[in-house]
Amino acid sequence: MRNNKNKTKTPDIYGLHAVREAYLNREREVDTLYITSQALKSFEDTITLAKRSNILRPDPTIIEKSALDRVLPKGAVHQGIAITCSALPEMDEHDFIIRAHSQEKTVYAILDQVTDPHNVGAILRSASAFGVDGVIMQKKHAPTLDGVLAKTACGAVDHIPVAQATNLARTVSELQKEGFFVIGLDERGAEVIGQTHTNTKHDKLVIILGSEGDGIRHLIKEHCDALARLPTDGAIASLNVSNAAAVAFYALIHK
Repeated sequence: MRNNKNKTKTPDIYGLHAVREAYLNREREVDTLYITSQALKSFEDTITLAKRSNILRPDPTIIEKSALDRVLPKGAVHQGIAITCSALPEMDEHDFIIRAHSQEKTVYAILDQVTDPHNVGAILRSASAFGVDGVIMQKKHAPTLDGVLAKTACGAVDHIPVAQATNLARTVSELQKEGFFVIGLDERGAEVIGQTHTNTKHDKLVIILGSEGDGIRHLIKEHCDALARLPTDGAIASLNVSNAAAVAFYALIHK
């Protein structure tokens, strides 16, 4: 165990759940684990598990809470723990197509210019919780899988595969050629998500979620096989994109 005498590097991931899953992920290299004395008490079991699992990790670097406050974004809820670590291996849509070949049923989500890291993090958390097989985002106009996104995802970043695509319209076409039925989530959709024939007649599904303000772009919408809406009938008919995603995931996978 080390005391933090040198200059603290800017951590990539912070927050107890996010750090724990990254710390135990063999696909990551961890450079430094920053942790307060108080937080160490709740993280000791994770350190022990890593050792028992032969996951090589550096000794914890003890740090003051105020020092973490200084190096992290203002207002970051770090819970006294953060790490500097490598990014996860990059994936693309072709990796996802290969993964689908070995599965009886596959459900992927595509995020069309969803840019708020809180929303993306919440979507990844829901995707992991409900059994979505992977999420595809654009290389551009998408947040990185660290910082506040990873904190919001509560560790899901290290469990749900994320692929980056250069051209989403082309990606949708490639998935359709491989037998995927593509549903665009749209509040003006003709069908209700989860109440269509798509759940029973297709074992390869894609659900597309649009940006927080404008929804799915027109070009992407044209490529969809169907447009479906949520079964909302209250005074407020629309939901935040991350809440809408959770409802859609449940409807497609557990109906």
